[in-house]
Amino acid sequence: MPAITISRQHGSGDQEIADRVCDLLGYRYFDKWLIAHVAAEVGLSKAEIVDFSEEHYKVKSLVARIGEIFSVPSRRPVAVPVFASGPDEPPTLDVTQMDEQAAVALVNTTILAAYNLGFVVIVGRGGQVVLKDKPNVIHVRLEAPLETRIARVQKAERLSRSEAQLQISERDKAAAQYLERYHKVRWDNPELYHVIINTGKVGTEAAAQLIIAAMLQV
Repeated sequence: MPAITISRQHGSGDQEIADRVCDLLGYRYFDKWLIAHVAAEVGLSKAEIVDFSEEHYKVKSLVARIGEIFSVPSRRPVAVPVFASGPDEPPTLDVTQMDEQAAVALVNTTILAAYNLGFVVIVGRGGQVVLKDKPNVIHVRLEAPLETRIARVQKAERLSRSEAQLQISERDKAAAQYLERYHKVRWDNPELYHVIINTGKVGTEAAAQLIIAAMLQV
């Protein structure tokens, strides 16, 4: 079941690179719409499909308002987005109440279901850990110098330099803490990855080609 997971620093160009890999290989991008279709294709119920991504965890503030969530684990129910679709309607967004551990467990279930369908690119969400022992998976890490990432975020989102730097800091911290809290790993541990690419030195096309070359060796 060929699959690619991508871990990334914010501003490292993951969206463009993932999209290009999908275009070149004919793979599907693991986003909220694919999550909904995974549910339909593998017969998971609405309650079994959630998207509780690294960014939802902290930056989207689903649970951060409780307090120092990372240092004091909370079992308080939180709202997480649930994506599902009926047989005659497009995917729709709903909200359910569940605690953090349950939400993450269901995200893991969704990632495994997507892997079993195959030909998918999974960005974030701990995919490199959930699928670490699975065959036919390439785990990729995208990084870039801070100044490069600040410039990219400024341009993409029309932010000031200080706003872009703050956003990068928050999102990188959220991703690192998500992996540490729920998967007990450091997200920048090179042992988790087959390929680490510095996108400050290579462009989107070159990065996509490097990932595909690695995929062909698995």
